[in-house]
Amino acid sequence: MDARYVFRAQVRLEADEPSVSLEPSTAETSVTFFLEAPEPGTEGWLFFRDTLWRGEISDSAYGGQRAEEWLGEPVESIRFSELQVDEAYFEALKTEIAADLEAFNAETVSEVLSKYLGSSIRVTDKNE
Repeated sequence: MDARYVFRAQVRLEADEPSVSLEPSTAETSVTFFLEAPEPGTEGWLFFRDTLWRGEISDSAYGGQRAEEWLGEPVESIRFSELQVDEAYFEALKTEIAADLEAFNAETVSEVLSKYLGSSIRVTDKNE
């Protein structure tokens, strides 16, 4: 099984050395980064429920703080792009969600996926 969350972030570059300056004083670049998604049912697998809402980061300050931890760089902004999954992961995810719909305050798996991920799920072939 293979799955990863895809994010885009605006990062701010700053010199660690006081004798080095940047022109302008900060420079911004946009980066795409990938965060491995834990297997459904294992620790951390509910990241999507706890962090996303309708395919967006539900708390941008928290999202920026986490991105700074992941990247080790100051983050100006972050946005969720998609959850890339292979077919096996997607099936396991749906099975795990179906086992406890009450935890998601939903009646169907489709409702859960839409509520937290919007239309931001991409099922990929392992060769992609």
